[in-house]
This record gives sequence, structure tokens and C-alpha cells, in this order.
Amino acid sequence: MKVHEKYESISPADFFYRNKEIAGFDNPVRSTYTVVRELVENSLDSCENYGILPEIDIRLTYVDEGILNIRVRDNGGGIPKKYIPQAFGQVFFGSKYRLRQTRGIFGLGGKMAILYGQITTNTTVKVYSSPLGSDKIYYYELVIDIANNKPHILAKKTLENGKGWHGVAISFNFMGEYEKARAKIVEYLWQTTMVAPYASITFIAPDGILYYFPRKTTEMPKAPREVLPHPYGVDIEMLRRLIRAAVKRNPEITLFEFLIKSFQRVGPKTAEKFLRFAGMDGGMRLKKLRHNGLVRLYTALKSFDGFISPDASGLSPIGPDLFYIGIKEATDAEFIHVVQRPPSSYEGHPFIVETAIAYGGKIKPAGSDKVNLYRFANKIPLLYDARNDVSMKIIRSIDWSVYKIRISDEPVAFFVHVCSTKVPYKTVGKEYIAEQPEVAKQIELGIRENARNLAAYLSKKRREAERRQRFNIIEKYLKKIAKYSADLAGLKRPPDVSKLLYKEVTVVDRGRGG
Repeated sequence: MKVHEKYESISPADFFYRNKEIAGFDNPVRSTYTVVRELVENSLDSCENYGILPEIDIRLTYVDEGILNIRVRDNGGGIPKKYIPQAFGQVFFGSKYRLRQTRGIFGLGGKMAILYGQITTNTTVKVYSSPLGSDKIYYYELVIDIANNKPHILAKKTLENGKGWHGVAISFNFMGEYEKARAKIVEYLWQTTMVAPYASITFIAPDGILYYFPRKTTEMPKAPREVLPHPYGVDIEMLRRLIRAAVKRNPEITLFEFLIKSFQRVGPKTAEKFLRFAGMDGGMRLKKLRHNGLVRLYTALKSFDGFISPDASGLSPIGPDLFYIGIKEATDAEFIHVVQRPPSSYEGHPFIVETAIAYGGKIKPAGSDKVNLYRFANKIPLLYDARNDVSMKIIRSIDWSVYKIRISDEPVAFFVHVCSTKVPYKTVGKEYIAEQPEVAKQIELGIRENARNLAAYLSKKRREAERRQRFNIIEKYLKKIAKYSADLAGLKRPPDVSKLLYKEVTVVDRGRGG
């Protein structure tokens, strides 16, 4: 008996419909947290890209048993009318495909949240958008045509924007469970304020409790700018697409011109050196490059060691000052030390690591061989799978006795932020970072610098405590000795020993290196 296989193709929307678990929508509890996170991240990106201080309002309400409605409203740059249906109804359509740092990857998360809501409640998504400077508000109600990966518009209208609002407001239903997700959602919003202390976030929960995270500063990090790809960061398919796009713009473009115009930090001298290394003619018309030439070019790009390191202007780190403010407001720590490592790269992708250590305040000892570790990537708090993260493995590998710090038994916390045009996540769910050697090295260097500074602070604090203890003991007995001596000598009042007390304590301190 012959078995005939049935072959078919599916759309990107259909693929993620069938595999929603890989994006964090594997159960109602996790999905509730993921829906909130994805929409908040989109709102923060929209505000920061326009240099707008974020004001984000979130509301969750139960509309039926097991069915939640979410409404998120921001004051970002908004989405132009013609792009609204695709921005919310087509998987792999968005503004996150250019080479610059964003919170999301592939522009997928927001659409996955909408798709999850649609397939679990059979309801629509409602969107209001007003682009910056527009006197109109555009409303759309739509669903995603999963089989064809395109939006199906059910209603639309244009409203007058009398109050000058700009941004996006989105609402849809989804299957969720807030009570068990509450802790993660509140933790996520709290941690978000550490890396975005310039944001104002209001969250009204289904039980009516209002969580307000006020803005701590009006300073914002610089917005990332779009950059060209780096030669080390392209694969052969991307190289083919770059060539196709360059020839479309200019059919007569040469290989030499292509290298200068299509890659970052490749000037005429570097291009000439590379072409000599590759043994290729820079004057050749790019449109004449065939498959063998493409493979030769790609191989040479990967093996040439003369390219300058990737440009980090496509990145937007938090910055030591803002990171300090965020951590201080969240923990009220008595000591905080922040390090921003110099830009580096892995596989042609620029990245910057920021680390911090905090001691005291509201921080409680982790206890039981645990670690207080707060992880962030492109300003996103990472709340799951901490034990698999490269930062945790590095902290575990350090001999903390060298720094005289008991990381489980003292009120100490670590903070690690990695920003990159391509964060090396291990999963689509964006929960932990892989052990890329270059990234791991920068994290370790940052944490060790933090540790040295905390060790110096604690050493000084211990010396000060010892000094106070010595002072108290000497003060207690010296005054008694002075009184007894005065009584024996028949004096009416004991001598003033304050100067002698100060002198003695100073001598003791100097003798101990204080």
C-alpha cells in the first residue's frame, strides 16, 4: 500500500498560531504576563524613538470567567493611518527590521499577543492611533487572517483630535489568569522603572488595585540610530539581498562602490585593502557577480581581519547616571556602583554591557545559596530562567571570598544590562542570554569592577564600625579613670579628657591603617 504525503505551505501567522508556546504563550498565567510585557515594550520603544518621555496606562479587566481584556495607551509617535492594519494584523510587518537597538525582535511580540487573544476568545482587536502632530485619530477594528497572514478590517473611522493626543491605544480580549500572574506583572513593571526611570507607568489591575510608578527623572538616553550592517555580521543570504538592493538602486554600481555604501565603517582605503586580500576587481559591475563570485566575496568578508569594529551608534544604553537613579529609587540602597563597559562586538553585532551592584537599603539577603540578580536586555527585564543566564553563571564562577563579600548572606544585589542590535537570546521568548564568549567577558569585567568597589566600601565601613566601637570603649573607661583620679587627688571636678580621647583614638586608627 502506497502512502502519499500531503505537502503544503503555511503563512508566518499560521506558523506562530501553531507554535505559540515558543513566544511565551504556553498557558493562561504565563500568557497574561507576556501580553502585558509585549504591549508595554512596544509603547516604550515608540516613545523613546521620538525622544518623548513615556506615559503608559495599562488596564486589565475580567469580561468573563477566564477571559481578560487589556487596554494599553501611550503617548508615543503613533502609527500613520496607512500602516495601522498591517502593523497590528500582519506577522513580520513593523518598524523593527532596521539595524538598530529595539526591545522587540522581529516586531513579533505585539502581533503574537493579538493573535493569542484572537485564537483563544474569537474576538477582535481595536486600535486608536494618532501620529505626532496629527489633528486626527484613526480607529480600526480588525482580525488577523491567519491562513493568509494579512489583516481583515471590520470597521474604521476618523475622529477629530481636539486634545492634541499622540500615540497608540489598543484593546483586545484574551484567555488569561491574573491572580497567579500578578506577582510577575508587578515585578516586571517595577524592574522596568530601574532601566527606564524617565517613564511614568500606571497599571489598574482586575481587582481594582492601582499600581503607580512615577517618573524619577526627565533625562532620557539617546535614541538609537539606524546603522548599516557590519561585514562580519552578514550571512550569505543577507549579502545576496544587499547586492540585489544596491543593483536596483543603481544598475551600474561597482563592487568597490558597493562595499563603501552598503557596510558600516568601510571607507575607500579599507575597501581597497579588502579587494586586494580577496583578489577581486573593484571596478567590476556588481550586477555581473555570479554565484561563485558571491561565495568568494562572502568567504573573504568573513576571513578578512582588517575591518574596524562595529559602530555602536545603533545602540542606546541606559547610562550610568540613569541606571543609578533607577536602582536607587527601587532599592534605596546605601551603596550603588555602576559600570558601563566600552562598546564591543560578537559576530559583527555591536553590544554594550552595563553592570551594577547595590548594598543595603531595601535589599534583603538572598539566603540559601541564592543570588539577588536582576537581568535586562535592551531595557527589558528578564524574569524567567535566571539559572541558565550567562550572568548567573559568571556570578557563580567568581570566588567571592577574595572580595570578602557573602553574596547569599548579605544584602547585596547584582544588575546586568546587555544592549545590542542582536541580543544573543537562547529562546524566542527572550528570557535568558546565551554564553557568547565576548559578551560573557564584558559581563565578568563589569561585575568584578563592581565587586572591587563594594569590597572597598565594606572594608571602610567595617573599619569605621571598629573605630566607633573602640571610641565607645575608650570613652567609657577614660571618663571613669578621670573621675576616680580626681577623687583620689581631692579635686572637685574631673579634668576634661575630650582632647586626650580624640588624640588616643586617632593614634589607634593610624596604627591600624585607618
